Amino acid sequence: MKILDRYIVKSILGPVALVMLVFMVLGGLFLYIGQVEDDIGVGDYTAFDAFIFVLLNLPQQAYDLLPVSALIGSLVGLGSLARGSEITVIRATGLSPFRIAAAALFAAGILIVLEVAVGEFLAPQLQQAANQNKAFSKFSDVTFGSGGGAWVRDGNVIINAARQSGERQFGGMTIFELSPEHRLRAIGHAARATSGTNNDWMLRGYAESRFTSGRVLTRPVGERLLQSRVSADFLGLAVSNPHDLQIASLYRLIRYSQANALDARPYVFAFWSRIARTAAIAFAVLLAIPFVLGSLRSAGAGARTLVGMILGVGLFLLQRLIESGTLVFELNPVVLAWLPTALLAGVSITLLARAR
Repeated sequence: MKILDRYIVKSILGPVALVMLVFMVLGGLFLYIGQVEDDIGVGDYTAFDAFIFVLLNLPQQAYDLLPVSALIGSLVGLGSLARGSEITVIRATGLSPFRIAAAALFAAGILIVLEVAVGEFLAPQLQQAANQNKAFSKFSDVTFGSGGGAWVRDGNVIINAARQSGERQFGGMTIFELSPEHRLRAIGHAARATSGTNNDWMLRGYAESRFTSGRVLTRPVGERLLQSRVSADFLGLAVSNPHDLQIASLYRLIRYSQANALDARPYVFAFWSRIARTAAIAFAVLLAIPFVLGSLRSAGAGARTLVGMILGVGLFLLQRLIESGTLVFELNPVVLAWLPTALLAGVSITLLARAR
């Protein structure tokens, strides 16, 4: 790598790191304020617990905000070079906008590696630990899933688990048994379910209604041993929010849902959205080049930051709007997951091609 390339990379990565630091400080502050208002004092949840909760959630915030930080930081960093006429000197040496873009893509590659490392190996585990520690401090029996819980099918048995109260324990578990003709045979509900080591579940506080020809047989509250291929680890993934899962976990859930004729759209969208959001970092960095070579060449840092904020917030809101539309209107999750990144790529490449 040439000296000029290293200088451009450094000029991008430094402001991106600074912008990310500002975002994380502000995000952590607002998150802690929310803990003070709503959670501290409930059960055994203290101010120190809230502080630990915020610290463990910072990697997830960094993962979510890195594409926006890359856009703002690139505008600020390259804009500083343009404002000081350093871009003019660099171009006078014979570097075209596309050559500058190649150096910027190297910086984007470093950011993408960082995004993958944080999003796949650090943030999910720390966020899960934060949620569990918080929940166990506040309540003795807690909910980690969405309002409807997790629905998992295992042959002719459908399991709905709404609450996870330990690593291998679940509460509020409902069991639906179907006949080979897909008719409902029985409905049972367990106050607590504990996973065993031999593909079985011990259901405690279990009551059941079994449907036969002409009548309904009820089973008094007691215990039941349920044989199932659904493990506690897999059910824990199903209870989790798809947005918080790694790509490998989402892929497992997609294959399982498709094999059992379940709705896999939330997992498909989350899977491709994570990939698309990571790829968007490269185009966010490229978008800064035509701006600093054109309309924002002589603008101040405040103006460049404002432009970056508008573009970044617009991209974030578009992502959230598309996520809602995918699930509500049953649209293609793969296409819509890539739509914000595709729009960003189209704008970046078009403006870069027109740059002089």
